[in-house]
Formats: sequence, structure tokens, C-alpha cells
Amino acid sequence: MKNYLKTVTVAFISTLMAVSCSNNDDGDVNMDAESYDTTFKITDAPIDNANVEAVFVTVSNVKVDGTSLEGFNKTTFDLSALVNGKTLTLGNLELEAGSYSNIELELDYETDADGNSPGCYVELVNGEKDQLEATASKISITDSFEVLATTTNEIIIDFDLRKTIKEEQGSANSNFEFVSMQELSSGIRTVNNDKAGNISGSANDPENTSDKIIVYAYEKGTFNADVERSGQGESNVLFANAVTSSEVSGLNNAYNLSFLEEGEYELVFASYTQEGEGFAFNALLEAESTTGLDLGAISITSALQISANVTITGTK
Repeated sequence: MKNYLKTVTVAFISTLMAVSCSNNDDGDVNMDAESYDTTFKITDAPIDNANVEAVFVTVSNVKVDGTSLEGFNKTTFDLSALVNGKTLTLGNLELEAGSYSNIELELDYETDADGNSPGCYVELVNGEKDQLEATASKISITDSFEVLATTTNEIIIDFDLRKTIKEEQGSANSNFEFVSMQELSSGIRTVNNDKAGNISGSANDPENTSDKIIVYAYEKGTFNADVERSGQGESNVLFANAVTSSEVSGLNNAYNLSFLEEGEYELVFASYTQEGEGFAFNALLEAESTTGLDLGAISITSALQISANVTITGTK
């Protein structure tokens, strides 16, 4: 009996020691989970303004859960060039598998990576630079992403220029600025590329209904025409709840909706007419798939590439 009690006591003490050693300072159990190499890349959805040649942004720091990315140095890049699936690598971190929702981008509005001024600006087609600023330099991205238990993860940061930059109206000269900080945070989304697919195709417009056509991808059932075409928020953003968008362009009238997280989507086609140096929303378009695809319920799974060629049949 004594030996039995001794054995039980030793086992109990060993368990207590093991639990004590596996707790961190916050009292949470740390099982020494394996970490996985995670690469962070940035991309963009296009801006709707014919007078904009480029949009340069200078990022001075990128943090995930308070830790700066490894290998990242202050960098300046043209966001408007990172469309149709193009990305720029920012850096890496070793992260445990799980869900994260704390990415912080720090922008330098004053100087770029070479020390020239300004750090963030819109370059107009005439070569002029219009400095971009916001009320704070640190942007907390509110969207979440998942790190998978795989050897490599690519987290895509989609900095949607259409939602994050506005042009002040009523002045003789173009005057661009970032939207409010709340709108700026919600205008940036994140997704693990291993859990994303894309929809691409062409939009044939035989009746020449538009000076420009934009394709918007919405999560199935979330599109409300009256709300989306009216403009929302402090900055009056049109189609604000679209996950992403793409301009129909080129000789083939092509579009590419990239890095769509797994789920069901509906496509919305919108007509724009040119007014001076910019484009104004004209009408929603009727579109028919050339292959019988249901444009209101497109299912996306990881690494899936959907082809959705359409013909524009009129306006709504």
C-alpha cells in the first residue's frame, strides 16, 4: 500500500511539474506547437480613374501579432501595377498553424525608400504627384487569415485601391487622399493563397454599352443593388461590399478576379462612362455566360480556376 501511494504521489507531482512548465506567462498551455514558414505578399484591385497613372505607397514596417516580418526593409512600390494576380513579396515569419487577425502596416507618407518626398502619392498621367496622407500612419487590418499545417504558406494582403483612395471633388486640380482610417482598414483583406481560387474570363459587349466595364465579385446572396450603387460610408464608396473587382480590358476584353477565398460567389457587371478625367457609374449590366455557368452561384475551392466568359446583353 505504501509503495502504491508513493507511485501515485510521484505521478501527481510529475503531472503538476509538466503542466507548470507548459504554461506561458499568461497562463495558457503551450504545447510547443510546430511553426510553419509563412510568406506575406501584397496585391491590389484597380482604381477607377482615367487620370491616374500609378499609386505609390511606402511601407516602413509590417507586423503580425506585434512581430515584424523577417527580411522586410522599407520599400516603395506601385500598388496599381499589382493587379490581375500580380503580387510583391514583403517578408516571412515562422507562425504556428491557426487563425490570425492582427496585421499592422506602417506607412511613411513623407519619404520613400530612397529618401525622396513624398512617400505615398498618386502619379497623374501628366506626371504630377499628389501626396497621399491619412490621419494615422499605422493601419490595423481587421480581416483574418489562417496559417495551415503545411511547409509553406502564402498570405495575400489585398490593398484595394478602389476602396481606400478617394478624390476630393469641387477643386480645379486632382486632389487624392486616403479614406478614413476605419474605411482604410476594412478596405484591405487577407487570404491564404492555399485556400483561394480565381475567376477569369472575357466580357463581350457587342452593343458597346460602356466606356469601361468593371466586374465585381460578391459572396453569394450579399449583393443589394440599391445599396451598392448608391455609395456607402464617409467616403461614399460604390460597390463597397464587393470582395474584389477587375476591369475588363485589352483586346480580348479580359478580366481576372484573383485570390478568392473558398466559398460561393456571384458576379456583378457594371457600366461606366467617361466624364472628364474620370469615370462615373452608369448602370448595372445584364450578362449571360457563354457556357451556361450560373453567374449568381460560382463555387470556389482551393487552387480552382474558373473560366467565366460572358456576353453583355444590355443594361438593367
